[in-house]
Amino acid sequence: LTIIYFCYLFGFAKAAVMPMHAWLPAAMVAPTPVSALLHAVAVVKMGVFCVLRVVFHVFGAGLVGGLGLGIATAYIVSFTILMASIYALTRDDLKARLAYSTVSQLSYVVLGAVLLSPVAMVGGIIHIAAHAFSKITLFFCAGSIYCASGKRNISDMAGIGRRLPWTMGAFFVGSLSMIGVPPAAGFISKWYLALGSAEAGQTPFLIVLLISSVLNAAYFLPISYVAFFGTEAREWPATVREIPMLTIPLVATAILSVLMGIFPDYFLALAERIVR
Repeated sequence: LTIIYFCYLFGFAKAAVMPMHAWLPAAMVAPTPVSALLHAVAVVKMGVFCVLRVVFHVFGAGLVGGLGLGIATAYIVSFTILMASIYALTRDDLKARLAYSTVSQLSYVVLGAVLLSPVAMVGGIIHIAAHAFSKITLFFCAGSIYCASGKRNISDMAGIGRRLPWTMGAFFVGSLSMIGVPPAAGFISKWYLALGSAEAGQTPFLIVLLISSVLNAAYFLPISYVAFFGTEAREWPATVREIPMLTIPLVATAILSVLMGIFPDYFLALAERIVR
């Protein structure tokens, strides 16, 4: 049963649990709308959804706990959370940084499930939606920046926020959600994950959540700071400006991310029904 369980865990490679994660950063070379679909909604969420179905229904929380698989998996995904965040810190390419962030954030979902605490399970399920709204915003922003300026590297984006205020404002909102700052959606899921870790008596994983949030801040906030307050190497040309057809969707998803954080009851009710 243990072998079968880990075949499931790593076989659903779309969940990007290390070492089965290499495909995800490589997929960021796709056009931005495709990257957004891969990294925020369809593909990766199907991976973690399948892992959750294995934990909740194929094996069941009782069997996973009885075999000690929950704690073993929690340590594996905690390693993924921290290492992927460290990788993200080292990437100058904006989409590559977002890709490694996705690797890290997906393991939050699995961590919530395998802690086997009802509160943590709810947090893991909620993080599927919270991450979707926030990460699709961030990828849309990356696409808007590239279409407006042709820039992909963060080091080349000093001062671009003064030319693309709506894009970089939405990016900042998405970043706050990924870090877990209220009232963005990411705060709700991370709050439940932290409470669930405490409820399960698993302090090491609570520490992992706190460290990872600090790492999230370390690789997201400098992007917004450079964009709004960085000194431009040269004056941005007049052609670098907001493109309405690109800006409207990313502002809409950023607003949805905040609305989910303010009004989470619908998502919480769905998650609690699954846990029951």
